[in-house]
Parts: sequence; structure tokens; C-alpha cells
Amino acid sequence: MTTTPTAAATAPAAAGRQVPPLALPDAILAHARRRPHAPALLWHDQAVTYRELLDTAETERARLNALDLAPGEVVGLLAAKSPAAIALVLACLLERRPFLLPSPQLAPALLTALFTQAGARHLLTPHDQTTTPLPAAPPPTTPRPTLAAGTSFMLTTSGSTDLPKIVPLALSAVDRFTTWAHDTFDLGPGRVVANYAPLNFDLCLLDVWATLAAGGTVLLIDPAHALNARHLLTQLRRHRPHVLQAVPLCYALLAQAATTANGGGDSGGDGGGDGGGVVLDSVEHAAFTGDAIDARTLAALPALLPGAALYNIYGCTETNDSFLHRLDPLDATAALPLPIGTPLPGVHTLIAGPDGTPVTGAGAGELYVSTPFQTAGYLDRARDAGRFTTTPGGAGEGRRWFRTGDLVTRDDTGRLHLTGRSDFQVKIRGVAVNTAEVERVLLAHPDVLEAAVAASSDPLTGKRLHAAVQRTAHSALNTLVLREHLARNLPRAAVPERLAIQDTPLPKTPTGKVDRKAALPATT
Repeated sequence: MTTTPTAAATAPAAAGRQVPPLALPDAILAHARRRPHAPALLWHDQAVTYRELLDTAETERARLNALDLAPGEVVGLLAAKSPAAIALVLACLLERRPFLLPSPQLAPALLTALFTQAGARHLLTPHDQTTTPLPAAPPPTTPRPTLAAGTSFMLTTSGSTDLPKIVPLALSAVDRFTTWAHDTFDLGPGRVVANYAPLNFDLCLLDVWATLAAGGTVLLIDPAHALNARHLLTQLRRHRPHVLQAVPLCYALLAQAATTANGGGDSGGDGGGDGGGVVLDSVEHAAFTGDAIDARTLAALPALLPGAALYNIYGCTETNDSFLHRLDPLDATAALPLPIGTPLPGVHTLIAGPDGTPVTGAGAGELYVSTPFQTAGYLDRARDAGRFTTTPGGAGEGRRWFRTGDLVTRDDTGRLHLTGRSDFQVKIRGVAVNTAEVERVLLAHPDVLEAAVAASSDPLTGKRLHAAVQRTAHSALNTLVLREHLARNLPRAAVPERLAIQDTPLPKTPTGKVDRKAALPATT
């Protein structure tokens, strides 16, 4: 590693770039050969050049080649985000070696089960990380799954106590996605993209891999400091990224740190602001995804990111990004939830009504999508049932669709709006209630930062609702005020019987989403 000026200050302008014609690993290799001294990664106060990244990846390739790996055999990676972890993944990509990359925060028993399912006899960690003890690797006699040709990344769905599903992605699908990201967010040399998500999260396909494929620079936020608002703001002010994509938690932390700094505190770092208020004026594109954004955070973004186009992105691990909604200035004060927007190029959508038939025009139902970036199915094909189909609603097009489980409405302009989840639908005293809708109403209150709602069994009513929220700093919000807010916006049966208000953040999954099971243990 070498200490260098920020990439934004040293690299040429990004206008007029062409889409990289090479596959992801070959494109990164080409940048390392043509521009070896260009910064590839920013990590705290240090920069890793493309040459240094490739050198480390070549060392990891030698480690891979020393293993007795059969053609197409999966290796298991247990890697927290770091430059060394990026190099280890790059080594697998250069070798065209499929790899399973789960969250290192999963319980050891879950990790062992995942590696066994993938037939990963060899578990690797980056050279700068040690995990003691490593999860047990499957025995040599474990049958290896049959993978589609060209499989590269093997990600997992979110999981805290249940076994996550393994989602294999073909390198060609990843390449199609990086091309879209390149065109949409103007990625390339001289462009800095901030990466907040853990390395195992599908958001990294844009933040890290599309950026490197285009020759840009990735600002890696250390996961050890991901919940430190001051550190996060300092890193973004110092390195001045052009693109930021993150879960709403990241934006809430930035808004919190900026408020503290503007009130007389010091968030540290260089750049931004002139004493009249902390701003991140380098950001040109700011996208939030993965969860619903709360009203208070959304309202803070235009002042915090004055030069940024704001986007709401919708997607699933199985399909990657599917919808994009670019906000206009009025959206920052509009009623939540925001639209998820319109489909990306090449994305097909279908809404199945309550009777299972496709909805044409404006209407409501369950969302099915088919994208150029999606997986062909779960590694455990038994789990495809009910999720992947070629004939949703009897459409019979022969296209492979993914059933998202999300309930949506389509307005007269063609934009889609999330209204809930089919698997969050419960009956309370005979009334159908969607817990996702209750969460959205809670998040619409200006003093609520986070919310979780779940149902538990009740011997008399069948189900009862529980809710937990984090209120804003110095807020006087209490359960009476919050119940009045809910009663004004929801049917009586949808108002949770139990409301817990706290000043600390709600528990999170490894990908930064609210963990409902941990936040509401009484419902599990």
C-alpha cells in the first residue's frame, strides 16, 4: 500500500468513456497493465494501485493453483471487506473459479452448512485476516453440486437464524450488469465510488466490481467502523466520491453526523462545507436500496448532497437491480413510500392479480421480474419451487421469471409502488394486515429512524402485532403519540398491541437491514 492523493484530485476527466468490452476480470487486468499506478482502492488514508491489487491477486492465484481443485469445483471464501479480500475474490475471477462468499458474521453452523451444500472442500481467508477456528469444511467425500458453465460469484440471500439460499451468478450476467452500471452512473477513470456494503452483499457488484471493471476507484468503508457516523462522514469528505450507493442506514448515519457537525461539533476530515453547513458536494449520484428510507433521512438529503441526483433502486439478490426511480426535488418531501420506478433496460415485469392472472395497465398484485442479470436458480434447486417459473399467471412466454413476493401497485404512468410483502401478510381479528405497510407508516413519522414489525401467535385473536422503533436523538416521542399517528393512517387492527421505543439502533442483519427476529424476539 502507498499513501497517495485522492483519486478525484489526480485522475483525468471521465467524459467520453467507452464501455469496457472485456469480461470483468479481464477488464481489471487490462487496467492494471495500462494504468498500473492509478488508484484502484482507497482504504482509510491509503491507496492501493491497480498494479498492487493485481500483484496481490497473483499471489492468491498461486495459492489457488496449489490446491487439488477439480474443474468447476467451488472454493469457500470467508472474508471481511478489505483490499486483501478484494484481491482474493479477483484471483478467483481471474482463474474462472466459482466461489461461495457468505457473510463472515453468520453462525459457524450456518457457514458449515452453506460450504457443505456448495461442496467447498477448501476454505480460504485473505492473508490479512484470521478466523479461529474456521468453520468445518465438508469431508472430501461430499458430493459436489453441478454448476452451470461460467458460474462465478455465489452469493447468499439474507439470513440470520435460517439457512440462507445460495445464489450462483454467471460471469456473463455480472458483465451485463456492470455495463448497465457503467452507463448509468458514468463509471471510469477519475471516478470515485463509495462502497458501504459488506463484500458479500450484492450491492458490491456495482460499488466494487463495476467500478473496477471501468477503471474507477473504490472507496472502501471499513466494516469495523460502518456504524460510526463520524468516521463515515470523515471518509466521504476526505476522499470526495462521485457515486454513493448504500442502504438507508448509511444515509441516516451521514445525516446524523452532519447535524452534529453543524451544531458545533466536528466530524473531522477535509473538504466539504464552508462553515455554513456540512455538505458532500462531490457526490453526483446517490442511490439508496435494500430497505425503505425514513422520512427524516430523506428530507435531509438535498441539503447534505446538494449536487447529487437521488435514486431509489429496487432489486433482489436473485435478480440484481430491476427498477430505478430518479427523484425530483419534490420527492424529498413527498409521502412515503417512494416509487420503485420503472424497469431497467432489458428487464421484464409482470404483476399477477389476486386471481393469478396478469394485470395490464394500472393495477395491483404480486411482482414477477425477469432480468438480464439474474441467476438461473438457487444452488439447491429444491428451493426454486414457488420462486422461479416460466409461466407466471399463465403468461406462458417461456421466459424464466422470479417471483419476488412483493406486492405492488402500478400507476397510470407505469411507475410501480411497493405496498407490502406476500409473506408479511397476516390476519388480525379477521382483518388482513401487511406488516411491511405498518413499518412504512411508522417510518413516515418524522421522529422515527428505524422500525420493525412482526406478528406472534395469540390463542384468542390468532395473531397480534409487535413493533419496535428507534426514535431520533433528543426526541420526546412516546407510545401515545406514535399510536395516534398509526391510528390516523391504518385500520385499527393494524395498530400493534405492543410498541417499544428506543434511542439505540435496532439490530441489523449482516447486510445492514433491520433484523426483525432480533429486534422482536417475542415473535420468534
